[in-house]
Amino acid sequence: MGPTRKPNVCHRLSRRALGFFSRDAGVVQRTNLGILRVLVCQESTKFKNVWTTHSKSPIAYERGRIYFDNYRCCISSVASQPRRLYEMPKCSKSEKIEDALLWECPVGEMLASPSDYKSSLIALTAHNWLLRISATTGKVLEKIYLASYCKFRYLSWDTPQEVIAVKSAQNKGSALARQTGIQQPVLLYLAVFHVLPFSLIGILEISKKIFGNVTDATLSHGILIVMYSSGLVRLYSFQAITEQFMQQKLDLGCACRWGGTTGTVGEAPFGIPCNIKITDMPPLLFEVSSLENAFQIGGHPWHYIITPNKKKQKGVFHICALKDNSLKENLPTITASGRVVKKSFNLLDDDPEQETFKIVDYEDELDLLSVVAVTQIDAEGKAHLDFHCNEYGTLLKSIPLEESWDVTYSHEVYFDRDLVLHIEQKPSRVFSCYVYQMVCDPGEEEETTNRSSEKEGDNFKF
Repeated sequence: MGPTRKPNVCHRLSRRALGFFSRDAGVVQRTNLGILRVLVCQESTKFKNVWTTHSKSPIAYERGRIYFDNYRCCISSVASQPRRLYEMPKCSKSEKIEDALLWECPVGEMLASPSDYKSSLIALTAHNWLLRISATTGKVLEKIYLASYCKFRYLSWDTPQEVIAVKSAQNKGSALARQTGIQQPVLLYLAVFHVLPFSLIGILEISKKIFGNVTDATLSHGILIVMYSSGLVRLYSFQAITEQFMQQKLDLGCACRWGGTTGTVGEAPFGIPCNIKITDMPPLLFEVSSLENAFQIGGHPWHYIITPNKKKQKGVFHICALKDNSLKENLPTITASGRVVKKSFNLLDDDPEQETFKIVDYEDELDLLSVVAVTQIDAEGKAHLDFHCNEYGTLLKSIPLEESWDVTYSHEVYFDRDLVLHIEQKPSRVFSCYVYQMVCDPGEEEETTNRSSEKEGDNFKF
């Protein structure tokens, strides 16, 4: 690796002001992000803990917004200090939001209403309503009643920003059914929608009769992924299933007769009938066995990543070619004399007294690899967030986190442009949120300026 020439921020700003990038709007954005990357990684830049809060309910983060109280309260983290955007009216336990996704306007599409061009929160309530909520005001813009025959609980993107999947809780059956060995007809349901405007693709049932002892199922990029307790993962085409097994096409807001009952699709109490019922095993696209069903697919040409299905292999990942399941083997080195030299690898145990990696993520806008590393010091763990060059792996910046890190707790860390946010779940459902923001060379000069401003009466509060 050769030395990387450090870009000059002033030079970049001058070129931007002179319009050197005016032929391509995307170049301006990339230039701005390149400038931000330089500022983030320079030695004098610090990340300061500007806000800490605690909650008895889960805390969620989505693109500059922090959600509290089951998404009822929204805090903006973009300002110098987090500020409240909105707080929805208090509601009963049955009306609380179970899960949510942030939807943002697609590029190049004509939408029906001006409000559709603003970000929305796609939310699922405890009593099976699917809502579209303004991400800036908390106002409910659209609502769909799903069904009464199951409990829907989870939201996920099938195709990001285009198609969502709403998954029900798994039907584990009654105690009597388990004792008598009676098979439950349906294990779980998946409701699939295009978003904005909402349009129904269908509701699919996953039954034990067809798929066997399924532990989970989900949709991703048009693929139905079915998982088993043995570690087996099976992939099916959702489009092929829809074409073969859809009983009747349903349209939201239209009258429908189903099972001797007439109602409006998507309105209470009728809801949406399950209109995709698989009667025969659909064609299998792909099958693989992996520890804890850990499976990812991507790259070009297509590859997949699994962990060998043995407990002693936990933490080991295999990258295999999708076309023939072949592994990316480490090729031996052959010397001039013809002797084969094999590389040796040292596998370190997860020793808490040594530094261990806990979270690895990629910040696509700044092209940085962010790594959370934790070191156990006596009874207390200390963590730091490291930024690495994605091309060479070079360490560019290290940010210490002030709060202690208990490795037995659940942690989430987000790095979003000039923001670092740490969400921690402690025992007894206590959630903590720590917000860090970028500060460029605060030093003594800033302190002097602040004291001077206070004397002159120019001290503002936000």
